[in-house]
Amino acid sequence: MIATLVAAGGVGLGMALATVGLLQRVRERDEELAFILQLPFGEQDVPVEAVTESRAFLERTVGLATDGLEHFNAMARVSADLERARLPLRPGEFVLAAVGGGIGLGLLVWLLTNQLLLGVLSFLAGPFLAWFFVRFRVSRRRKAFEAQLPEALSLIASSLQAGHTALRSVQTMVEESEAPLSEEFARVVAETSLGDPLVDALERLAQRLSIPDLAWVVQAIRIQQTVGGKLADLLFTLAEFMRAREEIRREVQVLTAEGRLSAWVLGGLPVLLFFAVKTMSPAYLAPMLRMPGLLILGGAAVSIAAGIATILKMVRIDI
Repeated sequence: MIATLVAAGGVGLGMALATVGLLQRVRERDEELAFILQLPFGEQDVPVEAVTESRAFLERTVGLATDGLEHFNAMARVSADLERARLPLRPGEFVLAAVGGGIGLGLLVWLLTNQLLLGVLSFLAGPFLAWFFVRFRVSRRRKAFEAQLPEALSLIASSLQAGHTALRSVQTMVEESEAPLSEEFARVVAETSLGDPLVDALERLAQRLSIPDLAWVVQAIRIQQTVGGKLADLLFTLAEFMRAREEIRREVQVLTAEGRLSAWVLGGLPVLLFFAVKTMSPAYLAPMLRMPGLLILGGAAVSIAAGIATILKMVRIDI
């Protein structure tokens, strides 16, 4: 048993490291090529084959994955979510890494349980788990940004009252803030330094992150530029309003935590029991893996999914 666990862990870890290492090597070659292109002509000559043939197979594979995303009209969504999650991967590279992780997970589960069905299901679940990880990072960064935004607005307003310009106030806030707010606003400052208006850069930031509070800030600034008034007072008012909404939102999250936990426990318990029984006594569930047992399992899965969706909808309250 110990030897099986060690072998399974080694296979899974090896697949994951091979995929990550391959993608990392390609990124390093890109950085090396960019550095060489910045040198004066002829200072460091590199054969074309050295930067093309060694990565041709991987680029073709990434290209196929990218074509698949474009075929299913998912290219824009995957690219936007990877950007929001701050993952340094192209959409095709993400698909390749997700498939490689699914293969490693499938082999690991197969060697641990000696059940081919569980291995296949784990392989199919691998890409979904990778996508869930991306969505989780996006959600966590968005929540962290929303929590930092009121203090950032107050800091910008204080700088404006001290006599600084709007751009300088934003730069000061970036220097004193932490990620993810500092990372996103640093991009705004960079776009502004290239000649883009500050409000337009902020509007693109709001669209990129899909945060309603930030969109309200941009709209309020545009209205203030039209009708006049003190921008510092406006930002102080918006900051206080966001703090009040955040307090109510946290209180609602606490009051609905039991309902969300119940949904995941009640939904995951039948699935966990099925896999546990299938692993400990495969013959016991053999009738369920052929007709009409498969129809019963399908109906149970639909019922579980509908129950989870219903409970989560009941406890979802928009503030």
